[in-house]
Amino acid sequence: MAAKTFDMIVIGSGPGGYVAAIRGAQLGLNVAVVEREHLGGICLNWGCIPTKALLRSAEVFHLMHRAKDFGLKAGDIGFDLDAVIARSRGVAKQLSGGIGHLFKKNKITVIMGEASLPKKGVVAVKTDKGTEELTAKSIVLATGARARTLPGLEADGDLVWTYKHALQPKRMPKKLLVIGSGAIGIEFASFFNTLGADTTVVEVMDRVLPVEDAEISTFAKKQFVKQGMKILEKTTVKKLDRGNGKVTAHLEDAKGTTTQDFDTVISAVGIVGNVENLGLEALGVKIDRTHVVVDEYCRTGVEGLYAIGDIAGAPWLAHKASHEGVMVAELIAGGHPHPIKPGAIAGCTYCSPQVASVGMTEEKAKAAGYEIKVGRFPFIGNGKAIALGEPEGLIKTVFDAKTGELLGAHMVGAEVTELIQGYIIGRTLETTEAELIETVFPHPTLSEAMHESVLDAYGRAIHF
Repeated sequence: MAAKTFDMIVIGSGPGGYVAAIRGAQLGLNVAVVEREHLGGICLNWGCIPTKALLRSAEVFHLMHRAKDFGLKAGDIGFDLDAVIARSRGVAKQLSGGIGHLFKKNKITVIMGEASLPKKGVVAVKTDKGTEELTAKSIVLATGARARTLPGLEADGDLVWTYKHALQPKRMPKKLLVIGSGAIGIEFASFFNTLGADTTVVEVMDRVLPVEDAEISTFAKKQFVKQGMKILEKTTVKKLDRGNGKVTAHLEDAKGTTTQDFDTVISAVGIVGNVENLGLEALGVKIDRTHVVVDEYCRTGVEGLYAIGDIAGAPWLAHKASHEGVMVAELIAGGHPHPIKPGAIAGCTYCSPQVASVGMTEEKAKAAGYEIKVGRFPFIGNGKAIALGEPEGLIKTVFDAKTGELLGAHMVGAEVTELIQGYIIGRTLETTEAELIETVFPHPTLSEAMHESVLDAYGRAIHF
């Protein structure tokens, strides 16, 4: 059978892959997508979307317990874990189905199977019917990543879980250990802790959410502890002894090694890129610690081969992958897109309270040699936050004292994952403190705290 020829072949249909395919089709390219498992990839099926559905259920459950604070009455409050999980899976299924509709609408060929690259410009797809060969001048790798496993901490789906097991748990944990306090770990810790699990979080670094500004991490930790979580920093899980319905964790810190028993462990110690069995090494693709090495335009160095999203390295975020997909499709179609700027990509963590940030932390700005001005504004000074019953929060802004450039913004509190886009736009437009100060923020909104944080950096805060 003759090979089918396309203008662009995308391997993987996660956020980067499907966006690249759709944008390519919009630009008139004949596009094929190869997917080995689920349309929408990890994000829609096992990551961003279903976890947010779970966290929304936990948020509503928490609010029901606070009914009295709002002058309301609610009795016999409980939850049905199976129903919570079913809603989460339903949301994921709905959006995954939507990807199939978009592919059909844009006349994109979809082939379900496992891809490999036997030679430049060729994709071999192993399907249920055999192996099919496709050719294209441009091939985009968007194969994503999976959970990292450490020796002795391997998941078994029973006592030790990865994020996939945690998304459809067979039981509600009673005593839970979460290894790793990055976004994935702290979100699952927040979910199960809110539903009543006795939750302990272990972090090898000196603070939780270690990629965030230190002040924000400290604020968030206080809230987690207030909610009943136990936080163990500068602590390593050396090994797990698995027994009948019990896991004994050996925890090592500066004082030595202790043991604690748990009925469930979630391992959230990072991710590794899906680079195996693609034939990349034979093509001459450089791989560094399971991630494909690319330039600012996501080019691999092999003519016509690009890599986007998690497989192409940090930051491992769906929105970064999506914009890389657009950039690569436009490049392939003959356009002149701008490269993605990592400093303009926000990080969002949907724990309670939420955490969001963009740009440099205070520490990194100082290390880079900037003379800085720092502004802070607590939610307790914001009328909308008090009315919502969410007074625990903080917005922090970091400016270049010489130019007024907004170097970074960092937030913790209710709905900050929605607020952060205001600062992202500001950084994209190269806004200085002058424009932000002159901007009229609507009242009453949480966004007013963003304005006050800027004002505070220049000694002009009104409500604090």
